[in-house]
Amino acid sequence: MKQETNLVKREKPGALSTNLFEQDRDAGFQNMGQEDFALPFLKVLVQLSPEVNDRNAKYVKNATPGMIYNTVTNEIYDGKEGIDVLPVFYERKLVEWQDRGDSQGKPVRIHDISSDIMSTTKREGSDYKDRLPNGNYIENTANHYIIKLNGVPSPALISMKATQLKVSRKWNSMMMGIKLEGKNGLFTPPTYSHIYKLKTIQMSNDKGTWFGWDVTKTGPIQSSKDYALAKGFARDLSKNRVRVEHSEPKSTEDKQLPF
Repeated sequence: MKQETNLVKREKPGALSTNLFEQDRDAGFQNMGQEDFALPFLKVLVQLSPEVNDRNAKYVKNATPGMIYNTVTNEIYDGKEGIDVLPVFYERKLVEWQDRGDSQGKPVRIHDISSDIMSTTKREGSDYKDRLPNGNYIENTANHYIIKLNGVPSPALISMKATQLKVSRKWNSMMMGIKLEGKNGLFTPPTYSHIYKLKTIQMSNDKGTWFGWDVTKTGPIQSSKDYALAKGFARDLSKNRVRVEHSEPKSTEDKQLPF
């Protein structure tokens, strides 16, 4: 006699119809806002980045120094070809860190740029850090929130510090320098009115050589959808609806970078 079973026979794995997914579009995301997602950081990989070391747990296949790395998706982009971005929002913060080994993997505090905290620091040691009396150090950090246009347009954050602050200032000047003729005369359009190409280049000073950002203006945006996406992201940022998690910066490569 054949024995019955309560096991449910599963369908063989295979791709379902896109039409089926479209019928249930956005399902499951009803209670999620921008603050419920981790915002990716885009960073430049250097010689000592763990992502380029095939013996490190953080290794990313085919990653090499000079590439651009997405910290959430683990995607890498050729630094020579670069990526197209829309700058959306800018802010500068004074980020307080503990030394590696003492920290919890995140900033101790994030001070507003108007704070007088820098007046209490001294630049000490071989790492050229601005140290507080308590031993923590401050990093003057320029945050550029952008929409990455390569592939599916998506929001991300680029943080520039130390020698990269010069690149940040140059980029800001490029954006501020754009003037358009309107019905009431010349005006400065929103930062996301123009697309910029971000590549990586090799930089050096008397302390060594490393890879950093290079920014050039491509031209005005053509897509109304991308413009609307950037405008909405800017609105969310201005209302503090975006969650940003600064991760531990004091990895091996950061300690040995010559800047």
